[in-house]
Parts: sequence; C-alpha cells; structure tokens
Amino acid sequence: MWSKSFAGMRKHNLIRNLKGESWRRWICSEPPRKRFAALWGNGDYGRLGLSSLESQWSPVVCSAFENQSLKAIACGGAHTLFLTETGRVYATGLNDFGQLGIQKNTSYALDPLEVSGLGKEILQISAGYHHSSAITVDGELYMWGKNSNGQLGLGKKAANVIPVPTKVECLSGIFIKLAALGSEHSVAVTDAGRVLSWGEGGSGRLGHGQESSILGFLRSTSEYTPRLIKKLEGVKVKTAAAGLLHSACIDENGCVFIFGERTVDKMVFQDRNNATTPSLVSKLPYSEDVSCGGYHTCIVTSGGELYSWGSNDNGCLGIGSTYVFNSPEKVQGPFSKSTVYKVSCGWKHTAAISGNVFTWGWGGSHGTFSDDGHSSGGQLGHGNDVDYIQPNMVNFGKNVKALEVSCGFNHTVFLSICF
Repeated sequence: MWSKSFAGMRKHNLIRNLKGESWRRWICSEPPRKRFAALWGNGDYGRLGLSSLESQWSPVVCSAFENQSLKAIACGGAHTLFLTETGRVYATGLNDFGQLGIQKNTSYALDPLEVSGLGKEILQISAGYHHSSAITVDGELYMWGKNSNGQLGLGKKAANVIPVPTKVECLSGIFIKLAALGSEHSVAVTDAGRVLSWGEGGSGRLGHGQESSILGFLRSTSEYTPRLIKKLEGVKVKTAAAGLLHSACIDENGCVFIFGERTVDKMVFQDRNNATTPSLVSKLPYSEDVSCGGYHTCIVTSGGELYSWGSNDNGCLGIGSTYVFNSPEKVQGPFSKSTVYKVSCGWKHTAAISGNVFTWGWGGSHGTFSDDGHSSGGQLGHGNDVDYIQPNMVNFGKNVKALEVSCGFNHTVFLSICF
C-alpha cells in the first residue's frame, strides 16, 4: 500500500544496525547514561517511529532520540507518545483523528514529531485508542484526538476531532496527578486522591452506575466533562488504569477497585450485581500497580507478585493455559523466583518488568488487521508472531535495565538504561 523512499530505507538500515555496538556507544556513554526506547510489533502507520512501515519481531532502538534522554513512553491503538527528560512530548503513528497532536496535516507519521502547543513542562503522558493526554508540571490536563464520545472532556459542544492539545478548562484549579486513557473513555486522579472519569459511558466503564436496560439500551449517555466517581468518595486513590470496556484503580491501602459491566463474567467482584460502579476485588495482597487490557486485568503487589484475571485469549494471562480465570491468579513461571514491579496490558498481550522485560499472549499469528501483507504480529518481541501462554523474556542484550513498559493494540515499547 505504501512505498518507502530511498532515504527512508537508508535510515531504516541504520536503525537496524543500532542493535549492535553502535547503539551502545551513544546510549551507554558516560556521563550521563541516556534513557532510550526500544520498540517492536506492528509497524503499520509508523507507530514504531522507525522511519518505516515494516513490523519488527525483535526490539529495535528508536534513534530519533539519539541526542535526548527519555522519561516516559505510552502506546495507544496505533500511535506512540514519548516524553523527554526536558518535558517535551513527541508522537508517531496513525493520525486519522488528530491523536498525534501535531500541526502537520498528515494521516500518519513515520518518525516522532513534537506535539504542538504544549508550552509548559510535561510530567505525565497517556495514550488511548484514538486519543492522547499530557499533564503539565502544575497539574493542568491537556487532551487531543478523537472526541466523538466526549473522551477529551471538553464539553458537549466540542468538535469530534481535536487535532492539537487543548486544556480541559473545567478542571482549572484542580491538580491532576495522572490520567489513564481507554478505548473511548478517560480516567484521572487528582493530587488529593479523588477520581474522575468521562467519555463513552457504555458498559459501566466510567463507574457512575450507567446500566443497560432489558432491551440493551443505555439508561444514560456518555459524560462530556470530567465527573467525580461518587462511590470512591472518601477513598484516596493513588493510581488508575483504563482498558477497552472497563477501568480499575488502587487506593492508598493497596485495595483494587474495578468497574465495567460487560466484563462481569470475566472478572471477580465482591458485588456482582453492581459492576457499573467501583467494586472491590477480593483476595488480593496489598497492590501497587494495575493495568487493564482488552478483557483482562493485571496487578503487581507490594511484594512483587503478579496477578492476572479475565479473558485469556491467546494466553494473555500468562498462567500456562488459555482457560478463563474469574478470580485473580498468581502468574508463576519466571516470576516464582524474581519480583515484578511493572506491568502493561495490550489488547490481547501483556508485558511485565522483572529485571528484564517479559511478554506473553497474542503474538499476531491468529488474525490480522492489516492490508496488503503488512503483518499484525511481532508484539511479543521474541522473533516470531506465535502466541506464548507463559511469560518469556525479551532478548535485548546484557547490561540493559528496563524501567518502564507499555503495550498498545499490537505493538510494545520499553524504556531502558544501560548499567
């Protein structure tokens, strides 16, 4: 469908060579040691930022940040965001709904381009399926991309597509600590631990109690501006996550709350009759980190244990089978003797950090969303597109420490440093 220029091919070959000693010379130089991003998976629309549409079955260093150090990364549906140590945001990939936040009128970008209009230092970024967000150093929330269901929180009169970062004015005076973006909804946590949500309200994913009638019609519409989740009032939340049709959060006591009615058969609640408002997940140790995927959820405990539950398509739970688990199941394998401290869920694949990066689930060999032979595979980074039902280490070389990992629909990025 697309053709590559000669210059683009030369640059792509250079990037491939960066997997050898050359990338170590500029990343691992002293001082300082740079934080770098390595990407793999589906290459359609340039979501890997490697000047190419080709998929990658093994990690490839993004050379676009050769002269900068990265602070954070975030994978969306078919786009990727990068946050530098200096607080600047870059984006690459699909831009059909303005999710890249660039002034350039293009349907996709093959290389990371700086996001327009963010005049302040950015501390946190998040990417949804077709929308994006950034939080400034003083707690202001900016959003851009698809807004057909109010997922940008800019009010009912806002356009369906917002191609440049726009401040969520109704939150002025409220310090936003973090934002989590799902398929068509958004969740935010304030510095006081209060939780707001907005966007598509179907399936109860916002936690406001929207339910379906007997005929399947929603009793209430989506939320076009951020709304406090009433059932979490009095609960101080420290982190949150958003998936396809559900959301989750963890409070200061390490308790996990989850909401989303269409996932009720795949997840465990103390109160199964109230899945459209936050319900406490029972039988979990003190939890630190949570991530929501298509129809599965993972948490990391304070002791470094990993638990997963929900749909287990293609083995995305990592428990050694494809059986559905309706209650949290401890992920063993390589984690039985090592601790986990980060986890990220994609559509049907999962990644975790335990010293190294481990991935499992959908490799891409079953089903494709691409045309003209562009593979949908490689998101596990194991050199192939087959499924793995247990965690398997991504081979990237020695003396590399993984700091953060993010899964998109069918691509993966990890942030690392040499030691």
